[in-house]
Amino acid sequence: MGAKGEETRARLVRATRDLLEAQGYAATGLNLVLAESGTPRGSLYFHFPEGKDQLVTQALTEAGREMSDLIELLRDTRTAGAAEVISRLIGLLAGRMEQSDYRKGCPLATVALEVSATNESLRRLCADTYAAWQQALAELLVTEGHSPARADAAAGAVLALLEGALLLARVQRSRLPLDQAARSAELLLT
Repeated sequence: MGAKGEETRARLVRATRDLLEAQGYAATGLNLVLAESGTPRGSLYFHFPEGKDQLVTQALTEAGREMSDLIELLRDTRTAGAAEVISRLIGLLAGRMEQSDYRKGCPLATVALEVSATNESLRRLCADTYAAWQQALAELLVTEGHSPARADAAAGAVLALLEGALLLARVQRSRLPLDQAARSAELLLT
């Protein structure tokens, strides 16, 4: 596939990611994706012949990888402890949420909540992505000397705290729940 084809595919995925995060799976119709991406219908089916679920899978996979890469980057460049790294991660997500006027929260949560009972392949993708994020956070804690079991439990608690704070921040249209989550994570981890 040439550069133009790659760019078209990337525009489709980017538009899908933005729409899914802002309004969910059901409200993200293919016509809306085409309009937002500025691509012709034929390009959609050329790049994603299996249709909407294939496109959504790619969008969620990329969103999950982006978050994993961010955790890894913060982990690799840190000079502070795990609590500070997690605080920075929450701060970045809070800033992203504010910049989007609270339309964006967790890149997976909107879809995960909506389709977990009805779409097994997307539910599994979301579950696997959340598990990867938890593992990355746990590895960060293990490097600080926590036992693997304690690190995994703490990472799960931090992930749940973060996801809940993103939901509350979006609903309240305030970053306060995220700021509180950052402080709570610090207390949990120190």
